Amino acid sequence: MMSKPKAQQPATIHKVIMVGSGGVGKSALTLQFMYDEFVEDYEPTKADSYRKKVLLDGDDVQIDILDTAGQEDYAAIRDNYFRSGEGFLCVFSISEQESFQATAEFREQILRVKNDENIPFMLVGNKMDLEDKRQVAVEEAQSRAQQWNVPYVETSAKTRANVDKVFYDLMRLIQRSKEASQNASGVKKPNSGKDKKDKKHRKCIIL
Repeated sequence: MMSKPKAQQPATIHKVIMVGSGGVGKSALTLQFMYDEFVEDYEPTKADSYRKKVLLDGDDVQIDILDTAGQEDYAAIRDNYFRSGEGFLCVFSISEQESFQATAEFREQILRVKNDENIPFMLVGNKMDLEDKRQVAVEEAQSRAQQWNVPYVETSAKTRANVDKVFYDLMRLIQRSKEASQNASGVKKPNSGKDKKDKKHRKCIIL
C-alpha cells in the first residue's frame, strides 16, 4: 500500500489593507487584481474582503485583501482594520490633489495603530491613464515616498498597468518583514551551509 503523502504546510497568508480617500480606485484595483476586470462605478458601502491563492517567487501563498470604504464611520472600526493588516497599499488618484494630501493622514493613523515605522507600506498613484488631468506630479509623490522611506508606484486599474506589481511587491515586503521578525525572535537559528541552501526554498511558518 502506498504511504499517504505528507500533509502540506498551510499556505502563508499575507494580509493586505487598501487605504485611501473615497473614489481613488481602491476597489477598482482590487477587483482588477482578483478577477481581471475593470469596474468603473463601484459604490462601496462597507469594507469588503477578498482572498486569492497566488504563486509568489515559487511559493504558494494566499493574499487576503481588505478593501476599506475610505470613509469609515467609526475610528474604532478603522483602527481594528489597521491592526489586522500586515501591509498597506495607500492609494490616491493622480488626478486629484486632495486625495494625495489625504495619504499623510492615513499614514499617520496606521503608524499610530501599528506603532512601527517599518511596516510594509506602498504609496500608489492610481489613474495614470488620466495623464491629461494629472494634478499630482510624479516628483511630488516620489518625494513624499522618499520622506517616508517607502516605494512609490503609479497604476491604472483601467489599463491594468502595474496592478499585479503593487500587490506582489507589497507581499514581498510583508514576507521580508515576517522573516526579519522571526529571526529577531530567534525562531530561525542559522546553521552551517545547509541554511544557505534552504534559503531559496524556505517557507514561512505561522506559529
